[in-house]
Amino acid sequence: MKTFFKQFKKINTEPLERSNIIWSWIGSFVGILSIALFHRGVLGDEDLGLVIGSFGASAVLVYGAIHSPLAQPRNLIGGHILSAIVGVISYKLFFDNLLLCSAFAVATSILVMQLTLTLHPPGGATALIAVLGSENIHELGFLYVLYPVATGAFILFIIALLVNNISKHRHYPDGVKFNKFIINPKKGSKKNEDMF
Repeated sequence: MKTFFKQFKKINTEPLERSNIIWSWIGSFVGILSIALFHRGVLGDEDLGLVIGSFGASAVLVYGAIHSPLAQPRNLIGGHILSAIVGVISYKLFFDNLLLCSAFAVATSILVMQLTLTLHPPGGATALIAVLGSENIHELGFLYVLYPVATGAFILFIIALLVNNISKHRHYPDGVKFNKFIINPKKGSKKNEDMF
């Protein structure tokens, strides 16, 4: 039993740099606020809360764990969109049995994301929202995939692309360094570079 608990000491032993924490906060704040403002006119408060919950989990990944394979654009966008499609189909097939429908939607969304290499854990919530959301969500049908899901995923991605590449110490997507163009557009220019 002692060995079991010792393994948890090894997780996150290195504290993050303060600038990294600040950029994560800024990105998630701007990302979630943008989604809420963009969708508040169409979705009611109840549905907006559900949708924001799913994208809140995505924000943790794309702003706080930017190098995770689960946070990359293919996973963020593909995972949400495919899961939304699965959720809508699940509701259309099993709308009279929400217990079965909920389980089927989440399990199938995981299966589809794994098969397409787009695994993004918040996608499970996106599929579930298509099932458990209000009548407004159900009336959207497959439009739910485009609005609010695809638009929300793209909003998070665009803000992640901007915020995560302002600092010279962060880059997103993983393996691509856009920040050299944002901070230092002219070769040899070091203007404002030390601020970040």
